[in-house]
Amino acid sequence: MTAEATDEPGLGPSELVRQSGTVLRVGRLALSAGTGSYRVKSHMTRVGRALGLDRTAAHVTLTEITATSYRDRNFRTEVSEVRAVGINSDRLSELESYVGDLPEHVTAADVDAELERIAAKPLLYGAFLNALWAAIACAAFAFLNNGGVIECGAVFVGAFLGQMVRRAMLHKGINQFGTTMLAATVAASAYLLVVLAFENVLGLSGGHEAGYVSAVLFLVPGFALVTAALDLAKLDFSAGIARMTYALMILASAALAVWAVSAIAGLQPDRLPPPALDDTLFLALRLLASFAGVLGFALMFNSPWKMAVGAASIGMIANVGRLLMIDAGFASQAAAAATALVVGVLAAYIAPAMNVPRITLSVPAVVIMVPGVTAYRAVYQFNSGATVDALASTVEAGLVIIALSIGLAVARMLTDKNWTFER
Repeated sequence: MTAEATDEPGLGPSELVRQSGTVLRVGRLALSAGTGSYRVKSHMTRVGRALGLDRTAAHVTLTEITATSYRDRNFRTEVSEVRAVGINSDRLSELESYVGDLPEHVTAADVDAELERIAAKPLLYGAFLNALWAAIACAAFAFLNNGGVIECGAVFVGAFLGQMVRRAMLHKGINQFGTTMLAATVAASAYLLVVLAFENVLGLSGGHEAGYVSAVLFLVPGFALVTAALDLAKLDFSAGIARMTYALMILASAALAVWAVSAIAGLQPDRLPPPALDDTLFLALRLLASFAGVLGFALMFNSPWKMAVGAASIGMIANVGRLLMIDAGFASQAAAAATALVVGVLAAYIAPAMNVPRITLSVPAVVIMVPGVTAYRAVYQFNSGATVDALASTVEAGLVIIALSIGLAVARMLTDKNWTFER
């Protein structure tokens, strides 16, 4: 509706209609970029206040926003649906910067123009680079999961092809769960073919097939899992439960496809033994792999390079610290909680200095700690009839995810008064 529109019976003044639409639009952009409901509501409230609204109330789920804007004795309620669920860190940063610097008074036309610019901004990386970042991240994951040169190389190829398929299908609007299953099938199958080529053509020894699970770790919905837990920590159950359900369905879709490839090819996702390396060299390689893994995931989430390097630096320190704690005998969930707390606190101080949203630093740094291999192994064991082992793997993965969420939530409470006090 244009600014010149006349008042409509029962809908209140036309300017309220325009302002309400603008508030809803900023919420849609934030939600479609993958942030949690708390930040969506915060953006909508800030924009509404700058537009002159008395109050803005919103109910946010994974794919829907119901918003009511109040001014004087009038109010307007609108509902919007966001079907494209994804991650766009660059858009989150643009929105955070713009909304955070809004003057006290602004017109709906000015906000709409800026939101149009942000929405129209193309992705920073094309299909090839996006797949390359996923391949680098998964190859780093493979090393951190005790993979050798052959496993890391095969994972690189599998993840690259899988992400190429995934991105192409998502951009065509194909169902996300079907897309996830196909991408997982492509990645796992490509890994197997590369390993067989190494073994048969080059005559290398066998036993490398067990590392195939790392090739599908780009499909682990770590961003959704973490933001879901943060929503739940804010008592926003409708958004948190919806986001958690989505993440688990994505994880199950990928795991079922991986199990199907495993069943056909006769593979088992066994744990790989640690490499026989000098302690100093092993530590240096862990630092490098952790940095590369977080960097790859951050870039895959469409982060600018400055933001990605910041996340990778935090993640490198935290993840290697976590691995050292586990090597020292700490429970994996205790190590995860402690290092997630460190990530959250570091992000709280580094993000403002870099003028980027905290979530764009903390989530990629934590995603590398999400036990994707353990979760996929649990599904394989369930389907293979090893129920006791499957339950053990499920509990292990679940406890680590919960611990990561607790660590980030506690960090928020320690560094953000809006999380410390209920409002």
